Amino acid sequence: MAEEQQNRLQNAIDTMVKSLERDNIRKMQGKMFRCSAQCCEDNGASMQQVHHCIERCHTPLAQAQSLVTNELERFQNRLARCTMHCNDKAKDSFDSGSKEAQVKAQLEGCVIKCAEEHMNLIPSMTKKLKDALAQADK
Repeated sequence: MAEEQQNRLQNAIDTMVKSLERDNIRKMQGKMFRCSAQCCEDNGASMQQVHHCIERCHTPLAQAQSLVTNELERFQNRLARCTMHCNDKAKDSFDSGSKEAQVKAQLEGCVIKCAEEHMNLIPSMTKKLKDALAQADK
């Protein structure tokens, strides 16, 4: 059961990332490449000027990718902390004499709850990221 919840959570995250890539990141990549190509068209620019121009073109995309990566890391860290809390509770129960089957059931229930709680965070995280990416793409 916990594995099923983990798969659902992973699928939801994958869907979100694909949506962000398709709807936001890909457009930014196109802009970046077009901008970089324009930098290279300037025959009067020095090699250093062209390099700086290309770097400026890459900055919004790099910032957007960093934003997504950081948000996903925060999400994973929160989920890991929740799961660790479940493990700690299970260990405490086991140490206080609870039966193994009871502890396993408690652990699984707790992990499922973590997954469900984090599933509920995905829509707001998606909106937050889409809004931030739209802002970064201006």
